[in-house]
Amino acid sequence: MGKMFDSMLPEHEAFIRRQHLFFVGSAPLGAEGHVNLSPKGYDSLRILTPNEVAYLDLTGSGNETAAHLEENGRITIMFAAFEGQPLILRLYGKGQVILPGSADWERLEGLFPKLSGARQIVLVSVYGVQTSCGYGVPLFSYDGDRETLVKWAETKGSSGLEEYRRQKNAVSLDGLPSSFAD
Repeated sequence: MGKMFDSMLPEHEAFIRRQHLFFVGSAPLGAEGHVNLSPKGYDSLRILTPNEVAYLDLTGSGNETAAHLEENGRITIMFAAFEGQPLILRLYGKGQVILPGSADWERLEGLFPKLSGARQIVLVSVYGVQTSCGYGVPLFSYDGDRETLVKWAETKGSSGLEEYRRQKNAVSLDGLPSSFAD
């Protein structure tokens, strides 16, 4: 049976910092919309306080999370132990999208490594933390980050990324606009 907490305990924070992969879940309000689940890697998540995290979001094939957050703010971040002791940890929260050029971007961007393709920071106010056993999660070894996404973004360049975001990241699968909609 899982346990619920109002905020992250030091042992939760230590577990999160050891993870190389996390998953972000979001969904639109309508019953007909798509539930989105996105894997995230790189050194892209920061714990700001026991009730606040932020992650650097890189340009990808869609922008579902941002569109869902702009509609309703609901977000879940999940971590699973693929090495060591089994554990699953979920952060339940309200998220907001922070765009380059904003005051919050200026405040937060220095916390992350410089990665080509960075399009936004997702800031999450955490209202619940759930842990569960993770006994069914298989063991995997971490071999390193893939360089493909960053190299792709470097090849595109800033103007190419801006155009790509306008074409591919402006509207979610559910037809919701994201911050890159004209």
